[in-house]
Amino acid sequence: MARYTGPRLRIMRALGVQLPGLSRKQWDSRKAYPPGMHHGRHRKKLSVYGTQLMEKQKLRFNYGLGEKQFRRFVKMSFQKRGNPGENLLQFLERRLDNAIFRAGFAPTIPAARQLIVHGHIRVNGKRVNKPSFLIKQGHELALSEKAKKFAHVEAALENPAINRPAWLGVADGGKSASVIALPDRESVPFPVEINSIVEFYSK
Repeated sequence: MARYTGPRLRIMRALGVQLPGLSRKQWDSRKAYPPGMHHGRHRKKLSVYGTQLMEKQKLRFNYGLGEKQFRRFVKMSFQKRGNPGENLLQFLERRLDNAIFRAGFAPTIPAARQLIVHGHIRVNGKRVNKPSFLIKQGHELALSEKAKKFAHVEAALENPAINRPAWLGVADGGKSASVIALPDRESVPFPVEINSIVEFYSK
């Protein structure tokens, strides 16, 4: 499945949760219901499968992954020792595009991905242009000199979309960051029932 490029607020309203990685926009509080002409009044109660699917979609859309990519991370999570759900969340949080977003270098994950593929991100002093690159504890993340002058980067640094997580330390006025620990389940900035996702892929 191709990466989603449609209306982002519509997705967040359908899932009933604000996804900071997808968009900085907030939906109107007067429209706190799923999209559609009947305002969600005629929707049936979600089945167990429907609930599991919705929880999975939260992660997919927030981190900007296609189904094939997401399944690859799920497979890695089951293969790694430990709790598959927590492993999955850690893998997703460790993606370079997410780390750049969480460090405050970009307003959203799609914007962070653009910085990366255009060669504006350095990891331990070396250019990395793969958004899926998995960061490790001890890695140093920095913007290129050119990227530091971009208006949208300066705006993101002045007004981060969400608070920087405890596992990232910042320096150089916020223009560089260090991975001081690995992210955990509490690092995900929105509510998600990870056990439902594990059950969804355990079938």
